Amino acid sequence: MTNDKKRIIADSELIINSDGSAFHIHLRPEHITDKIVICGDPGRVTMIASHFDTRDFEIQSREFHSIRGTYKGKDILCLSHGIGGDNIDIVMNELDALANIDFKTRTVKDEHRTLSIVRVGTCGGLQPYVPIGTSIMATKAIGFDGVLNFYAGRNEICDLDFEKQFCEYVNWNPLWAKPYVVDADADLVKQIGGDDFFHGFTIAANGFYGPQGRKLRLDLAVPELNSRIERFEFQGRNITNYEMESAALQGLAKLMGHKALTVCSVIANRVATNMNTNYKNAVDNMIESVLNRI
Repeated sequence: MTNDKKRIIADSELIINSDGSAFHIHLRPEHITDKIVICGDPGRVTMIASHFDTRDFEIQSREFHSIRGTYKGKDILCLSHGIGGDNIDIVMNELDALANIDFKTRTVKDEHRTLSIVRVGTCGGLQPYVPIGTSIMATKAIGFDGVLNFYAGRNEICDLDFEKQFCEYVNWNPLWAKPYVVDADADLVKQIGGDDFFHGFTIAANGFYGPQGRKLRLDLAVPELNSRIERFEFQGRNITNYEMESAALQGLAKLMGHKALTVCSVIANRVATNMNTNYKNAVDNMIESVLNRI
């Protein structure tokens, strides 16, 4: 990350709406809190905010739905990010800008503000020991999306040994984006984790169907990829689950100087080929645990 704090950031680089809000998420600097819970589904913001004791505001723009309020005396912002690592790139850059860029002078602030961001979502399990209903923390996130590869400093925050062993074991296709592997923030893992949360290795896929080994009408380039992934071990541990945003979140947070963690509830098990469509209670219980611990 550049140390050139005197650089004036151009209008085309940091787009600010006429009301002083960040271009996509439509939040202003005074809207954000140090504790932020994010989720993919805009409707899930309402579920999370149903636990709040008070509400300050609600803003909706495209897939970006936000509600700020208090929970047991804690100021918390809840924000939806939509689906995929590309949306995480938008949300993380705009949240960081709101925290660490002066919107009036368009310069980086002298004092850095650190945000604690926990993503709550759903995922597909890849091992028999993480059945439907399990809550998994992405202690390591493996990004198939390639987002972090566009930023300087990527190698300094990634687990390069994991990346090398993984690519060799699964015979990674050179046509695909190079995977990157990022640890969750250790402090957040301790703070949010408990006996009810499994410490997992999570793949953030760059799609829901083919990139996660689902076959409808189109054939897969490497049909056996999932079975290779399921067998892969790093330091005696397997990859536990698929979702789509954890790696970009945790990687960008590390580069920006924030704390981030993803926690997901298993709603499908790819090994057992079963799916639970009535998963809302499990997700709601997970959300309440996160709110209590953040």
